Amino acid sequence: MERSIDYYYCLNSPWSYLGNQQLAKVALNQSASINYKPVKIADIFKDSGGLPLAKRAKQRQDYRLVELERWRMHLDVPLTLKPAFFPANEDLAARVVIAADLMGWNPGKLTQAFMAAVWAEERNIADEDIIYEIARETGHDGIALMDKAGTADVLIRYDENTLDAKDLGVFGVPSYVLGEEIFWGQDRLDFLERVLAK
Repeated sequence: MERSIDYYYCLNSPWSYLGNQQLAKVALNQSASINYKPVKIADIFKDSGGLPLAKRAKQRQDYRLVELERWRMHLDVPLTLKPAFFPANEDLAARVVIAADLMGWNPGKLTQAFMAAVWAEERNIADEDIIYEIARETGHDGIALMDKAGTADVLIRYDENTLDAKDLGVFGVPSYVLGEEIFWGQDRLDFLERVLAK
């Protein structure tokens, strides 16, 4: 029976970006599916005591840059440490991903493209024209996705993703949930793969 990974993430998160393609490889290697679940991280932080980057202590902010550099080199992926459009308002882009999922299209491809836009391409995913371009570049009907992104079922799904994450005990992104077990952070993907391999 195919196993399913619930993937809670934000498009703005560099850690989600660093783990995104690795997660796809893990799922492929272990014949698992991925349920793409963008969340409203600010709402999760309110419940879990997390702080947005700008409110964290300077030591934490400085060390974050050190770790991003280490992971960028380790994974050999393009990543701008201080991108021009970070943090972007990702609300519409996240809803476009959800719209694609509900329409039976490819949320994974869109997720990767939006993350790369922020972290490698210096593009503003809060800009409707950029969102449309990225949808088109990934082989999607941008107009249909933008229309769907404003519908009630997409808005409800976005809220449900966030509420489900809170109910499960998710407190940060990326979080990968297999059954009732949470794996927080892209550096926990090895542990996720080991469980899947059993």
